Amino acid sequence: MKKILLIATGGTIASEETGEGLAPEISAAGLLDRVPGLGRGFQVETAELLRLDSTNITPEHWLLIARCIVERYDAFDGFVITHGTDTLAYTAAALSYLVKGSPKPIVLTGAQRPIDVDSTDSKENLRDAFACAASDMPGVSIVFDHKIILGTRAKKTRSKSFSAFESINYPDLGVIRDGAVLRFIRQECGDRPEFSGALNTRVALLKLIPGVRRDVLDYLFEKNDAVVIESFGVGGLPEAGGFFESVREWQGRGRLAVLTTQVENEGSDLAVYHVGHRLKSDLGVLEAYDMTTEAVVAKLMWILGKTKNAPEVEQLFYTPVAMDMFPR
Repeated sequence: MKKILLIATGGTIASEETGEGLAPEISAAGLLDRVPGLGRGFQVETAELLRLDSTNITPEHWLLIARCIVERYDAFDGFVITHGTDTLAYTAAALSYLVKGSPKPIVLTGAQRPIDVDSTDSKENLRDAFACAASDMPGVSIVFDHKIILGTRAKKTRSKSFSAFESINYPDLGVIRDGAVLRFIRQECGDRPEFSGALNTRVALLKLIPGVRRDVLDYLFEKNDAVVIESFGVGGLPEAGGFFESVREWQGRGRLAVLTTQVENEGSDLAVYHVGHRLKSDLGVLEAYDMTTEAVVAKLMWILGKTKNAPEVEQLFYTPVAMDMFPR
């Protein structure tokens, strides 16, 4: 009989009305009690880790969740993490690096409506998550609306619908039908995961808008070790306003610049247009290509938690982890 650990962190799935909006109040045991038969066929234990709206989740909480898994890794066959949907993709990406190459399933799920609401999607998502955690689906994934999505490729694309998440630039790993896991793709994994216990949170994100000023970028570089720039289309920086000079100056002070795109699908290609070409040819900025922004941010925190040596950072960034990017 498979042993599954249910790790509760809060979120809509565990929320109740407080008179001032929904807030996570239901325990992990309470979630189990509300889904009759959920633990049937499994040995289930619970870990009451957090009770947070996922807007309040920080990288420190990612480390806390990872430590919970590390400390209990040998005692369980699979892990289910209940989590708010708003930052679920960030947490899934972070765990993909912090518990790298896990041969055991680490499954994150949540809900768009609280578990005590008649029209909730939480009970189906929980049943599906347990089925996936008891399967031979290794690594970190998000199970939601009967889909199994790779942790490094997930993005929340709908704010209210049950089909809240999509896999970006990568197929779904599988689907769950009538409680049965239909696997399409099996992640690569080792015999043991590689655990990491450090993150460098000095990573910022700038979403370009027409007319943005250079001093916004300068401020982010001043306060952080790395800045991810979400550019337009296939990528580039405005030629006016001193953006190229800003990147060059801050690189000279040891800061890291990474270019990605605001467009969800198909990724960046800085070589296409003049506004991007010089960034690669003259400055050698890192390019995210087909990665999600969530994965880029989490991967940079993980890498910079290991090293700030520029060649090592570049090598680690372009080395695929859990298929977060296609090999270059």
